[in-house]
Amino acid sequence: MKLIGMLDSPYVRRVAVSLQLLGLKFEHQSLSVFSTFEQFRQINPVVKAPTLVDEEGNALMDSTLILQYAESIARPSARRTPSMPTELMRSQRLLGLALAACDKAVQLVYERNLRPAEKLHLPWADRVILQLRAALDVLEVEQQQQPLDATSAAMPPPGVMQAITWHFVQQMLPDVVSAADYPALAAYSREAEALPEFRAAPHGDSTYQG
Repeated sequence: MKLIGMLDSPYVRRVAVSLQLLGLKFEHQSLSVFSTFEQFRQINPVVKAPTLVDEEGNALMDSTLILQYAESIARPSARRTPSMPTELMRSQRLLGLALAACDKAVQLVYERNLRPAEKLHLPWADRVILQLRAALDVLEVEQQQQPLDATSAAMPPPGVMQAITWHFVQQMLPDVVSAADYPALAAYSREAEALPEFRAAPHGDSTYQG
C-alpha cells in the first residue's frame, strides 16, 4: 500500500500512525495538494489528502474510510475499534469530537494562511474558534475522568486522533488554545508523541520511513 499526502496534515498523520498500530506495512509518498498539485492529480484526480493506493492501484480517500478499510485487512488481534455497542458508542463519540476539533483547527489555519488579511471574516473565525474550544472542552473532561490508553499496544482510534489534533493545534494555533487550559489533553499528547509510531511520522514535511 502507498499513503499519499504530507505529514503536516493531521489527517495524513492519523493514517500513518494508525497503520503502524495496526501492524500494516505501507510506503509513504509526501505530496502536497498545493505545490505538487499536478503530480498528486495523476494519482487521485480529486487531489485529496490522505489518499491510500492499494496493490491493485485503487485510490481510497478520507482518513476515516481509509482506516475502516485498514482495520478490515489487519489481524483481528490488532484491530482497535470496539465491537460491543456501549464501548463503540464512547469510542465513536470521542473520535467524532476529536475530528470536529481537527476540522475546525484546519479551517482556521486555512482562513489565516490562504485568505488575504483584508478579507478575513472575523465573526466566522470567532465561531470556528468557539466550536474548536467546545470540542476540546469535552475531550478534556473525558480525559480527566476516564483516560484513554497511551501505549502502542492499546491506544484506541480516538486516542490517536485526539493526540494528533492537540499537537496540530499547538503547532499551528498556539495563540488560540492555551495548553494551560487543557492539562489532560496536553499530557496525553506528550505521551503519544513519545511513542515510536508517532516519532516515525512526525508533523511536518518529512517522509515516513517504515
